[in-house]
Amino acid sequence: MTQGWWISRAAVRLGSELQQRAATAAARNEQQPEEPLPAPREPEPVVVEIKSEPVREYHAPRPATPAEAVPWGLRVAAESTWRLLLLAAALYLLFEVVDMLRLVAFAVLAALLISALLEPTVSWLRRHGVPRSLAAAGTFLSGVAGIGLVGWFVVWQVTTNLHSVTDQVQAGVDQLRDWLVTGPLHLTQQQITDFAKQISTAIGTNSEQITSAGFTGVTIAVEVLTGVVLTAFTTFFLLYDGAKIWGWALGMLPRQSRYAMAGAGPKAWATLTAYVRGTVCVAFIDALCIGIGIQLLGVQLALPLAVIVFLGAFVPLVGALVTGTIAVLIALVTQGPFTALMVMVVLVAVQQIEGHLLQPLILGRAVRVHPLAVVLGVAAGTIVGGIGGAIVSVPLIAVTNTVVVHLRRRAAAGQQVFEALEAARSQ
Repeated sequence: MTQGWWISRAAVRLGSELQQRAATAAARNEQQPEEPLPAPREPEPVVVEIKSEPVREYHAPRPATPAEAVPWGLRVAAESTWRLLLLAAALYLLFEVVDMLRLVAFAVLAALLISALLEPTVSWLRRHGVPRSLAAAGTFLSGVAGIGLVGWFVVWQVTTNLHSVTDQVQAGVDQLRDWLVTGPLHLTQQQITDFAKQISTAIGTNSEQITSAGFTGVTIAVEVLTGVVLTAFTTFFLLYDGAKIWGWALGMLPRQSRYAMAGAGPKAWATLTAYVRGTVCVAFIDALCIGIGIQLLGVQLALPLAVIVFLGAFVPLVGALVTGTIAVLIALVTQGPFTALMVMVVLVAVQQIEGHLLQPLILGRAVRVHPLAVVLGVAAGTIVGGIGGAIVSVPLIAVTNTVVVHLRRRAAAGQQVFEALEAARSQ
């Protein structure tokens, strides 16, 4: 019992001591205020030091030759330029030679056109057993006879109707004089007479120039006669020995070019033949329509004018219209402004039919040349060679186009064969 009493006594002392300590701590806390919590510190920036080596400048190696220092684009442009200049110089020399030998050049070109028109007849005769010499001679003489008949017909019609046309022209001049007097200009007879005297004086003053022009006309006539004879001989021999002449021309080419030109030559000749035959057909239709139109309008010399239109229509698109202006002038002098206007309407209508119907239908398959190229070619040919240049410019463009297209296709086919052989060899 004594032991239990001591344990309880110790527990009471311990509890009272703990209570005193708790009270002392509470009093102490009341006297001292609570210290605020410290504010959070901002993180200090981290500085990273990067140590880099100094950059070294790059220097291109010095070219071995001065040509390597020139930029590639400039080198290509320079080489292309001198090649183009060399080609231009060669073309200039060629044109100079052709200009010096203009008579021979035009005779050969005219012979080629006539031979392209007559050669199918020679081939047809030879297939039916006619000897080559007889076929060529007969076709040639028939062509010459046809051209002679056309010329005789034109001269006959002009001489037959010349008197009536002269009278109508004189009447037209009288009407013009009356209009100058009574019209809005109100000229006097004295002024018209003085103007006529000035024209006579000018003719008398320039008589030497007119005489020299006459000599020039005689020279031109001699050149034309020489060209006609040379064209006739060349045409006959092209009809007779055309194949041999072509073989000789191929033999003059380098060996590497013979096979390509051997294939391009027949295609060029087929294009030229189709062009000439189609042009003759178109010219005949133009002349027929314009001749009927001006005959119905009562214009004098309708048939000779139709023949002139036929010859002018060998210049595509513009030839019939230009030669038809002669009919407009005759209608203006002989029939009056209204008839001349109607003739002009006929010419424009026929020209539209030719450009939009006849040319694409007849020549479209044989001659694949854009109308702009035709017009530009005719203009360039006229500047270079006059009427003859205008006639031969379009067939030259057509033949050149055919040859270039054939050579390009042949090169493409050869490249495909080469690639196929390389592919087969690699397998």
